[in-house]
Amino acid sequence: MHTTSVTPQTLWNAFAFEHATIPILATRFHLSEKTIRTRLDSYALPPQEPIPRSMVAVIDATKAGTSWILVIRDPHKKENVYVQEISSETTSAYQRAYAICTARGFVFSAIVSDGRFVAIPWLFPGIPIQIGHFHMEQIVIRYTTLNPKLRAGQELLDLIRTLPMTDEASFTDAFSLFCRTWDEFLKEKTIDPETGRWHWTHKRLRQARDSIRTHLPFLFTFERHPELNIPNTTNSLDGSFKKVKLARGIHSGLTHARQLKLMRSLLFGRK
Repeated sequence: MHTTSVTPQTLWNAFAFEHATIPILATRFHLSEKTIRTRLDSYALPPQEPIPRSMVAVIDATKAGTSWILVIRDPHKKENVYVQEISSETTSAYQRAYAICTARGFVFSAIVSDGRFVAIPWLFPGIPIQIGHFHMEQIVIRYTTLNPKLRAGQELLDLIRTLPMTDEASFTDAFSLFCRTWDEFLKEKTIDPETGRWHWTHKRLRQARDSIRTHLPFLFTFERHPELNIPNTTNSLDGSFKKVKLARGIHSGLTHARQLKLMRSLLFGRK
């Protein structure tokens, strides 16, 4: 291929979707690395124009360098309809995403997310919310670890691991039994002999229990609304994030602008 016929789009497709690094592109197309970078930066991504629809929305954010990327995905169409760089994961970022999608004509019949903000009642009023089961399990593990020493911690970890294979009534009953069984144990306090101040002896285990209690109303939304076909995980979007993280690992040292364009290209699947 003659070097003058190597278009920015050809280079970008190889760079983004074939994971060809800049040195590899330079060798393949007999161009300098400086020329490769210039042509990659000159390539303009096609406009993102998802068709407005009523949809279940999987919403989540992932860390990308020094910032975050917030994505909204239609899991049934397997299409990301909103991608935006944000400085941090905040309620305002989620509000703005929702407002923009609504203005574009999207209607969210339900929302699936990891629970950091979606459980706030006023954030998405009137919309059924489903907390991803995998994320709920990870929250509990963060407090109990994978190898809890205390019997109460072992039981709580075993309980949360039943989440993907149980129903709301069974899980609620089992969780209520756990809370009653370990109520006095979790009320234990430790007093500092020097200051006289006290703290919860099993603070992290209490936090794990309280997190389940807070999120319980949102763990089985999919069961209460079978007509909406709501996923109980964010797996559909997690796959998109894995592609982005793989590409970022391969293309290390990118400028912020080039990195952001790479992520948008991958998340929208646009060549």
